[in-house]
Amino acid sequence: MNVETVPVGREGAQVEVSERPCWYRGTPAAIGVIAAAVVAIGLAAGCIALAVAQQLPVLAVPAVLLLIAAVVGASTIIVVAPGHTYVVQLFGRYVGTVRQPGLGLVPPLTTRRKVSARVRNFETAELKVNDAVGNPVHVAAIIVWQVADTAKATFGVEDYEEFVGTQAESALRQVTTSHPYDEDASHGTTSLRGSTDQVAAELADQVADRASLAGLEILETRISSLAYAPEIAQAMLQRQQASALLAAREKIVDGAVGLVQSALARLEAEDVVVLDDERRAAMVSNLLVVLCGDNRATPVVNTGSLYS
Repeated sequence: MNVETVPVGREGAQVEVSERPCWYRGTPAAIGVIAAAVVAIGLAAGCIALAVAQQLPVLAVPAVLLLIAAVVGASTIIVVAPGHTYVVQLFGRYVGTVRQPGLGLVPPLTTRRKVSARVRNFETAELKVNDAVGNPVHVAAIIVWQVADTAKATFGVEDYEEFVGTQAESALRQVTTSHPYDEDASHGTTSLRGSTDQVAAELADQVADRASLAGLEILETRISSLAYAPEIAQAMLQRQQASALLAAREKIVDGAVGLVQSALARLEAEDVVVLDDERRAAMVSNLLVVLCGDNRATPVVNTGSLYS
């Protein structure tokens, strides 16, 4: 007999469960149960003592029943600290989650798992990734997160702390490969070094999409470490220095041309001197050399005529 097997797909692999509140009674009810349990234990102890002293085995039955009632009553008592929750199960079935801090009661014969709802953070390992233009970079990020859905965090994944760490590194790799280290006209204006806020927001979205399966909320992400890999760091430094030098030279030339134009226009407007095209070109050349040169200019005094 041939049995057709159906592969388990993405939907079938997920545990469909969401957090819901558990039956819970506050401090007054818990105090009442504690008092009843103490009375039941005292009565059971008295019955046992009387049965032993008077040799009345019939009292052993109520003593056992009182002890069982006391144990069952004590099993319903729970203490929840601020910032913590308890995921409650009854014979393997999810009952609900207790979030109210303080002393209270939950259904009897249940098991509880403590899950912290406090804000936590961690720093990813420093990864070596190629950026959008193929340059190897070392990058790390800080992830701030907390448990939002305790049921998904408990039953949806095996270990939600390990899950968020692995998914954060995967998202960091993807974001890093999508942007260049420095601004590059061929890849847009968004860069890892120059657009840190935009990159951090994109990283937060990527991690949040992956962590939602485990019921986790990503509060903030930040790039904590970013640098070129050592094998290309020197070459990239020279490239940055060359780019900065070119930008500075361009600005100096723009300023010098403006000064020369202003000087010539003022000389002509005030009729200080009349220059032909050749002498105008020579004056422009001399002014640009003086304004754009790295070294201090040495003036030469001409004692002859203008054309000698």
